[in-house]
Amino acid sequence: MVEVTLNLEYKGKKYLTNVIVKKGTPQSQIFRIAEEQIKKQWQN
Repeated sequence: MVEVTLNLEYKGKKYLTNVIVKKGTPQSQIFRIAEEQIKKQWQN
């Protein structure tokens, strides 16, 4: 497992988020997981 730190823009704001994934996980999947985490934060 590795921790990946990402800067993403969502709804005009920039977010820094960490994602823990298996080594070798495709970049597209890492970005999707990070975006889902940010969306969950907006829902709460």
